[in-house]
Amino acid sequence: MDGRFVKSVQVDWELVGEDSYIRKIPALQRMGRLDFGENITFFVGENGTGKSTLTEAIAVACRFNPEGGTANYRFSTFDDVSELGKALHVVRGYRRPRAGYFFRAESFFNVASKAEDYRDNEPKEIYYARYGGKSLHEQSHGESFLSYFQAFEEAGFYIMDEPEAALSPQRQLALFLQVAKMARKGAQFIIATHSPILLAIPEAEIFSFDGDGIQRCSYEETESYQVTELFINNRERMVRELLEKEEMKKD
Repeated sequence: MDGRFVKSVQVDWELVGEDSYIRKIPALQRMGRLDFGENITFFVGENGTGKSTLTEAIAVACRFNPEGGTANYRFSTFDDVSELGKALHVVRGYRRPRAGYFFRAESFFNVASKAEDYRDNEPKEIYYARYGGKSLHEQSHGESFLSYFQAFEEAGFYIMDEPEAALSPQRQLALFLQVAKMARKGAQFIIATHSPILLAIPEAEIFSFDGDGIQRCSYEETESYQVTELFINNRERMVRELLEKEEMKKD
């Protein structure tokens, strides 16, 4: 039986303005109903292809704060939310998540600050224990990312936009293991990423935003994998060619 919290999403284009930039993004423009067939779904594509825009819209449609946090977070430091969230029709499953969050790398500082505000009267020792024993602001950028992720273990619904942004390869492997284990226990993830490490999680589905429309693809078909493999296997030649091209631009 399908136990996913969110089964599909579809855009009601009548709710999107005629002059909206959303209509000019090729992948979204041709998007039909997007079905989620696995507990882990990855969005991949070049910058500007719409994957983060759709990720944010799903979060907003599922009533998460646009800047990130759990469903209880309500704050705004800059109003720059696309109208897509209000135009997105979400088909939910029969289960209700016990936990969840929307994580976006670019506004995590604000989430970490609000985590302090929302602590209320809870003793610091108990509160900080969730995040490795100290405030998220007292940790390095990468440490705070991973501490936040590891504070959640429930079978919930988690939306992540470029979670690898501040993570070293070693910490990306740690997140790889956590996501894989939580998904096996019933958690659902929708993740926009460029990380070839995270994309390698078994039994995940990958949607590519490159080209026309949103298409399923294999791990080996992703640009993240292909460029990384090409560079590692041909490092000296590629470095030489890149530097030579740069020198030619100067002449």
